[in-house]
Amino acid sequence: MAVLLFRCQGNIWHYIQVEKQIRLLIKIIIVLLWSTICLKNNLGTMRGIALLLTGIITSFFFFPFDFTFLPGINTKMMLAVLGIMIFVWHGVRNKKGIIVSSEFFTASIIAGIFSLIGFYAVTYNNTNDFAYATYIVSMWVWLIAAYAVCSIISRLHGYISVKLIANYLIGICVAQCILALLIDNIFVVKYFVDSIVITNADKMDTLNRLYGIGASLDVAGTRFAAVLVMIAVLMSHDNAIRTNRKTIAMYVLWFILIAVIGSMIARTANIGIILAFVYMVYKSGFFQTRIKTTNLRLWGVLAGVSLVLIIVCIYLYNHVPAAQKLLHFAFEGLINWLETGVWRTDSTDVLKEMWVFPESIKTWIIGDGYFMDPTKPGFYMGTDVGYLRFIFYCGLTGLSVFILFFIYLSVACYQRFPQERNLFLLLLVLELLIWIKVSTDIFVVYTLFMCIPMVQQQMNNQRMNRL
Repeated sequence: MAVLLFRCQGNIWHYIQVEKQIRLLIKIIIVLLWSTICLKNNLGTMRGIALLLTGIITSFFFFPFDFTFLPGINTKMMLAVLGIMIFVWHGVRNKKGIIVSSEFFTASIIAGIFSLIGFYAVTYNNTNDFAYATYIVSMWVWLIAAYAVCSIISRLHGYISVKLIANYLIGICVAQCILALLIDNIFVVKYFVDSIVITNADKMDTLNRLYGIGASLDVAGTRFAAVLVMIAVLMSHDNAIRTNRKTIAMYVLWFILIAVIGSMIARTANIGIILAFVYMVYKSGFFQTRIKTTNLRLWGVLAGVSLVLIIVCIYLYNHVPAAQKLLHFAFEGLINWLETGVWRTDSTDVLKEMWVFPESIKTWIIGDGYFMDPTKPGFYMGTDVGYLRFIFYCGLTGLSVFILFFIYLSVACYQRFPQERNLFLLLLVLELLIWIKVSTDIFVVYTLFMCIPMVQQQMNNQRMNRL
């Protein structure tokens, strides 16, 4: 009887907790509905819905995932199919035929060479690990999917630009961060997301990590880092942002939200925080005899918003155990440095043990043809260091070509977009820094910008055809 009563009380407690979560979810829905009403007053209902759907499509591209009812086909592949149809349709409507930029051709040649080196490494070493031997195919899939996204964005807004794409990426990163907190704190949201999206929830729960929809671990961390760099460049160069305190405050708030919550999801985002902050200090003019008013305004707002959020974080760290755990994970290095004078994390301790170098000239030159360990789950040679994984897979030959690939992308975008050119130099630096920790690349970030010239040319041709 006592056991039965205990079970009954346990069930009642469970239902009470679920009821609280449902009430909280209803409040969130009310807030979202109120935001929609405000959006309606400013933009109109249909345009507001169109903006929301375009943001969701962009998230499907930037953070691809598999539906539970359609495993094996992720949202990136779906968008690639849509991209092919749009691409062909544009080619049919355009009197000059299909438009492909010169950057696409050159990047494809370099990616093709990298794939051939990977294929040779696999063949020469008699392995079956084709992780990067098919990189050229992966590149084309990403680019075609990006073309679909850029075409949809340009169709909605009537134009496309680096700033517009950056704003979409900022928006979806903020949304993913907020969604990650909702998943972690509201059972109903977590259950709903896990029921329709393959999230590897068991693994995330075991690791005690936050996750969004398609946004988790280092893949999410590298993309958050790239977006943080974008915000830094926009705040440092865009006069429309720098001359308006409200707009500055909005971008600063977005930056801090992505920096804090993004680091809770993956500490790789810390690289973007540091790089963005260093760049903003460099562009601030503090080291010059004369400081611009816009720089003072930017840093004044940045300091004010940061101070408020730091106070909030300190309060949460000291009074909310769940928040303390997340904040400690996100900023473990900084906290250890403040407490002990030594900057260290569990990840950096593990990373130090992963610097294992090849012992043969053959491996240095062409690699061993393995990216994953062929005998047990895990990384080949037990290392997750990006540079070493590429060396063990396809040697310095493949690594050099892969670095050349990202150098070309950065230079091409640098020349194509002079106003935001520093962004692409920073993305190159970011990629080279990321590979010290993991092998994840940020080609997905470049793809959207590479598609801008083709979409712009297509829009110009459509205008000409109407005349």
